[in-house]
Amino acid sequence: MSNDAGTSAAVETRSGRRFAWLDGSLVSLALGSSLVVLGATLVQVSFGTYSMSIGQAWSAVFDPIVWTNPRLLLSFFLGEDALALAGIAVPDVDLPRDTLVVWNIRLPRVVVGILVGMNLAVSGAIFQAVTRNELASPYILGVSSGAGLAILLTLVVFSGMSTFLPLFAALGGAIAFLIVYAIAWKNGTSPVRLVLAGVIVSTVFGSLQTALYMLASDISVVQNAISWTTGSLTGTDWEQVRTAFPWTVASMLLALVASRQLNVLLLGEKTAKSLGMPVERVRFALSGIAILAASAAIAVAGIVSFVGLIVPHMVRNLVGGDYKRLTIGCVFAGPALLVAADVGARLALSPAQLPVGIVTGLIGGPYFLYLMRKKEQLGEI
Repeated sequence: MSNDAGTSAAVETRSGRRFAWLDGSLVSLALGSSLVVLGATLVQVSFGTYSMSIGQAWSAVFDPIVWTNPRLLLSFFLGEDALALAGIAVPDVDLPRDTLVVWNIRLPRVVVGILVGMNLAVSGAIFQAVTRNELASPYILGVSSGAGLAILLTLVVFSGMSTFLPLFAALGGAIAFLIVYAIAWKNGTSPVRLVLAGVIVSTVFGSLQTALYMLASDISVVQNAISWTTGSLTGTDWEQVRTAFPWTVASMLLALVASRQLNVLLLGEKTAKSLGMPVERVRFALSGIAILAASAAIAVAGIVSFVGLIVPHMVRNLVGGDYKRLTIGCVFAGPALLVAADVGARLALSPAQLPVGIVTGLIGGPYFLYLMRKKEQLGEI
């Protein structure tokens, strides 16, 4: 009997250690962020050109016709073509007008905002570990400008290849970071050199983006390009959800798996090497995960600035620096910030809509200045 009790206690102890990272602060952050997303979703689906009451909108979200028809739900998230390839027939269902408006126009915008928020927040958290600098983000390290330049080239010069926009965005982000890495390399890299090289590459690529506007003869192409470079969720639909979803899942899983390496990397290069870590290879691989996440976001929403800077820093202050908690916190807090910002972008000048990147920039600029001043006071700059 005593042996059974001892075994049970040992199992409970191991289980407790396994979930020690799941503390009250992380649970509170997840619940609070989820409530923000839920409230923002309620606002998003309730307001628009086609007016409906909050009760009508919420009834449309939970319409039993949709939720009791799994194949119809799958057609939204996977697409009718994918289901046809799998031999699954999509039922011909007559949806009420409210349900059509909510499910085909308004809900996809919220889902895209959730995916983009996740990707940018986690990408920023990884880059901050790679550079050991809390001021780092995809926007600062050149990834956003590289992806943005690739998108502009596609829209302005190779408009017939716009179908491959997500692929070109990822390729542009990867090339930009490779250039940053090459500039920063001197018998290895250092966090400071990576940040400085990122600023250089972002400036050059930003100038090239401006030059591309001069080559565009079609004003509609210029307007489309501007929406990409400022970051916008206007006009997003289920196609963007299907584009971003698989890459988002892959990025989040890889980030969680890499949380231990991220924690070790934060200890410093000498300590990491003494623990047997091949620092440069790990840093490069982790950067690849961050690029994948950032590019997935940029491919569907354009360049949304400062989310990758603000969210990891706020989450770190709430749940601590352990990267398993930090990554999970970013998965919840990133969508909360972006979906809430998109509500502001949509309603601030209604009926006109601001790009969400303008709102995040207005929030992120002062916050970035606050972080710089704080680090100056601590003697870190």
